[in-house]
Amino acid sequence: MDINPDAELDTSQVEDLRGSSGGGGLGSRVAVGGGGVSVVGLLIYFLLSQLGGGALPQGLPQAGGFSDVQSGQQVDNDSLKQKCQVGRDAANNLDCEAVAVINSIQSYWSTEFAKSGSRYVPATTRFFNGSVSTGCGAASSDSGPFYCPADRRVYIDLSFYQELQTRFGAQGGPFARAYVLAHEYGHHVQDLIGTSDRVRSSAAGPTSGSVRLELQADCYAGVWANHATQTTTASGQPLIENINEADIDAGLDTAERIGDDFIQSQIAGQRVDQGQFTHGSSAQREKWLTTGLRTGDPKQCDTFSRSVNLG
Repeated sequence: MDINPDAELDTSQVEDLRGSSGGGGLGSRVAVGGGGVSVVGLLIYFLLSQLGGGALPQGLPQAGGFSDVQSGQQVDNDSLKQKCQVGRDAANNLDCEAVAVINSIQSYWSTEFAKSGSRYVPATTRFFNGSVSTGCGAASSDSGPFYCPADRRVYIDLSFYQELQTRFGAQGGPFARAYVLAHEYGHHVQDLIGTSDRVRSSAAGPTSGSVRLELQADCYAGVWANHATQTTTASGQPLIENINEADIDAGLDTAERIGDDFIQSQIAGQRVDQGQFTHGSSAQREKWLTTGLRTGDPKQCDTFSRSVNLG
């Protein structure tokens, strides 16, 4: 995935809380159980606690990336604004890559909502380290990235990307990282149009409302990716210049490795229990991400229809 080096970046869509005192201790159950929806969810928290995992490892091995902010440092948005001005800043700085992706995702949904006469309300993404307080409660990194409808913000400890590669064995790469953010913004779209209200947070099972919600968010992520190279900034420039087959393969690989069945069997070493599914199987997640990628049509993401085949 290539980012336009000359496209302007808008850091106002991100709040950098890393190193601040905004934490709330070990509280991922509160955040997700309080209404938050996550790309991997409570299963990660449970598995890490059972397998002896602690906080997610900090940083990715790229110069100027997420690892340049350590716990205890005070970071404000002025610093982010200074280092993330145009697309070329994303080449060696993963903070700026995330900003570019967030800008593209929100630009796409703003245009899509406008087509139907609706108004898209932007959601801020908050970067944090270790723990954070949210409108859905306190959360730790172990919850994975998540969207909180109570304050309409996306939360991510950016070291989650390294966790995907080291613990889950995902290929990684810029499009795989973009898929994670696009999935969380899919939850924001669901919140805006009222889909989230149809689901109980405690729902579980292969056809539960929770699974349907997550698969739809995967589909919405694919829809954005389909339109990404045609989505422009306020100045009329595209933020994303190219998404190739290798990028798509890496995104599908990530979707596979965060399926409920993969996590239960390959990460936890347990028997697959469909009754505990909250996000969908690997095959389902790949199917619905592919549906969005192939069609580019949000209407094809109706995972709640009685006649739909979830996969």
